[in-house]
Amino acid sequence: MINKRLLIKNLLAHHDESSFYDKKRKIDLGSKEGKAKFLKHICALSNSNPKNNSFIIVGVEDEGNEIRGVDFFDDSKLQNLINAYLTNAPNISYENVMFPHLPEDKVVGLVTIRPTGEITSLRKNIWKYWGGSIFLRDGSISMPKDFDIEIKDVNSEIVQAIETKAKNNIELTLDGVMDFINNRHSELESHYKVFKEIFVLCWAGNTKQVKGKTYYSRVDIELINEQVKLFYSALDEVSIEYSEDFFKITEYVLLGLNNQFQYYPLEEVKINFRENGFYNMESQLIFEPPRFNKKTLYHIFNANNALLKKLQKKIPLHPSEEKDIQNLAETYLICYLNDFAEAKEKLYAAKPYLKNIGGKTYQAFKESVRILRKVKYN
Repeated sequence: MINKRLLIKNLLAHHDESSFYDKKRKIDLGSKEGKAKFLKHICALSNSNPKNNSFIIVGVEDEGNEIRGVDFFDDSKLQNLINAYLTNAPNISYENVMFPHLPEDKVVGLVTIRPTGEITSLRKNIWKYWGGSIFLRDGSISMPKDFDIEIKDVNSEIVQAIETKAKNNIELTLDGVMDFINNRHSELESHYKVFKEIFVLCWAGNTKQVKGKTYYSRVDIELINEQVKLFYSALDEVSIEYSEDFFKITEYVLLGLNNQFQYYPLEEVKINFRENGFYNMESQLIFEPPRFNKKTLYHIFNANNALLKKLQKKIPLHPSEEKDIQNLAETYLICYLNDFAEAKEKLYAAKPYLKNIGGKTYQAFKESVRILRKVKYN
């Protein structure tokens, strides 16, 4: 089993960006340009390594390899984007890898690209790239190539050696469990469980009992063997169910208007552990968007737009508006889920201003975008 933190360290320590790995400060999947560039790199790495894995490390400065981290990203439907835009699409996974020096809410993203062995190309136009385009790695750059390219396997031995160096061991696993329980989550209720005598999973959070069922908030769930964060949320609540063969997380989101809020089931994620040392994750969106009175929503939508204009024009807000701004992202999300198509554009337009305010206001924006992304891909 590969320790993903060791894998990232080995890639950064011994190899510049090359035909089998790339590094990014961040990726932007909220814009066409960001999606297009991401797809270009996936396409190029897949074609440049037809017989072995390729990688993209997210959260690292290009100059000096400084590990800065990015927000936790749990888009289980990212493969849908790849399949929609690429012919002979590779299988990809995005994992959130912990590093001890990063804040609790920051991780390093690891994109693993597993090619099909066939030439990968763009299926349709996106941004400035034409459908049918083929990309290859030229050193550290993803470049367009002719249609009659021949893909060659030149990196299998190098990648295999890097992955071998990143194999996990008992000491790293035990250290990870002790650090999770005693250091990083000493103030929370923490648990661990071993599955199939191999996989060590830890989880922590604040607990509460509702009708005999336990719910967790401020939740952190990690697969210690691989140093991968499976779930993290500072706001939402989850319920947890497990047996000897699986671990299932059901996530709930708190939504409402006018101080009347309710928890709604969002997504189920089930991790199945197997005797052969492998595991797989299955996710199912179970979200039914709450419906609200249209008149009320028109009033809120217009009030939000007025607030956004004030932010854009740097007009000071009244005390009552300061309170409303904390709910801006969530109420734009509710409007969008109730068929106000423009609300999505307005939500993204508010990002720089909410980020400047920071704290719970910006955290609410990130949570709203996360829900929006999950709903969109489904």
